Amino acid sequence: MVVLRREIGDVLRDARQRQGRTLREVSSAARVSLGYLSEVERGQKEASSELLASICEALDVPMSLVLREVSDRIAVAEGLHIPDTIPADVFAGMLSRGGDHDADQAMRGDLAPVG
Repeated sequence: MVVLRREIGDVLRDARQRQGRTLREVSSAARVSLGYLSEVERGQKEASSELLASICEALDVPMSLVLREVSDRIAVAEGLHIPDTIPADVFAGMLSRGGDHDADQAMRGDLAPVG
């Protein structure tokens, strides 16, 4: 069974680790306790929308990218085919660099449609 809080935690942890940042750095920037952020990342606590927004801001990653990755992971777990609209390597690069220009363009829909 897919548990949403675990998928969210995995995506947040992956983004943080790709940036080479510690839990302490992100918890401080997000203004959330280190222990609570750790529990969110491990899928033990359900993050409120406000807390999720704060963590995404601290990671400099648009919340929409985090939620898209979570959605894609759940779809795969459900056995659904996910059409690529943003290539996986580009998406991973956007998460690892934070809110760069490419990510901003992708979220505003400035990228040309595929196909």
